[in-house]
Amino acid sequence: MAAITAALVKELREKTGAGMMDCKKALNEANGEIEGAIDWLRTKGLAAAAKKSGRTAAEGLVGVASEDKKAAMVEVNAETDFVARNEAFQNFVESVAKVALKVGEDLEAIKAATLETGRTVADELTHLIATIGENMSLRRARVFTVPSGVVATYVHGALRPGLGKIGVLAAIEAPSADDAIAQLGRQIGMHVAATRPSSLDVTSLNPEEVERERAVLIEQARASGKPEAIIEKMIEGRIRKFYEEVVLLEQVWVHDGESRVKSVLEKAGVKLVGFDRFQLGEGIEKEADDFAAEVAKVSGV
Repeated sequence: MAAITAALVKELREKTGAGMMDCKKALNEANGEIEGAIDWLRTKGLAAAAKKSGRTAAEGLVGVASEDKKAAMVEVNAETDFVARNEAFQNFVESVAKVALKVGEDLEAIKAATLETGRTVADELTHLIATIGENMSLRRARVFTVPSGVVATYVHGALRPGLGKIGVLAAIEAPSADDAIAQLGRQIGMHVAATRPSSLDVTSLNPEEVERERAVLIEQARASGKPEAIIEKMIEGRIRKFYEEVVLLEQVWVHDGESRVKSVLEKAGVKLVGFDRFQLGEGIEKEADDFAAEVAKVSGV
């Protein structure tokens, strides 16, 4: 049996992202052989994957991929930020984004697709859960296609090209996809990442959201004690301001602080037909005591 050295444990940890004690045990079980230890970790993880699936996964990565007149964006979650820096996990997210580019945004279709490893996306995800030791999930995907023009991608704070915590797709219809249009697309991506609009235009805004905002504004205006005629004008003015906050085309262009987004697009002679913004973990309620509970369980406290 080969000696289980610190260097060997480190190598296995780097290859799999598994915990240090798990790596040491795996090497002992595999008589010091790296490949055997990896298989042992996979077997152990496969047996424990069902237990891990109940744990909150709100970290991970957003990934984007693009080709001619088409782009895709996915979010893959894990339990800790540490996993987002794992090369195997990053490679997986990249692969899933490329799969979405081919098969579309239906999650079941993505999971059923076969990767270069010969495993399906779903099986590869189970394999990662096995080797890294954390719950993970493919949460959502979005794909845009335009007949002519470009679907621009933007990732804020990228860990490596196309991978980060905030991603944006911007579908621009234009006569061509020249460098100027590509640059405009990137600027739109940066704008959306910063301003978080909830709709493209006023007509696509959720009517319930507008009515909820109007009801709040009415109560605020009536509290002022002003006449109803003035209150109505106050409300309309505030609704316009609300549109400027949440409707992309009505927003002030962050790159100059003056122009409206719709004016920038008109000047460029292009049409923005769709966009989406993924922020890692948004809407997922994290359990604050997850880590403490895990430590207590391991320690037997």
